[in-house]
Amino acid sequence: MQFDLTLFLSALGLAFILESIPYFLFAERMPGILSTLAQQSPSNLRRLGFTGLVLGVLVIFLGQSF
Repeated sequence: MQFDLTLFLSALGLAFILESIPYFLFAERMPGILSTLAQQSPSNLRRLGFTGLVLGVLVIFLGQSF
């Protein structure tokens, strides 16, 4: 398996785009959302992060299977 720099940079760019959409669309609400996240316990944040990881892996798996 070779490292594909073009694919990597495309995936990284897509991640930046997807991460920035909430800040662009909901700029007024983001401080409240971030404040709410900052008040969460580490276990809740860990659960949220793990859920995101699992969903990401599933999306990649489904994308590779087509």
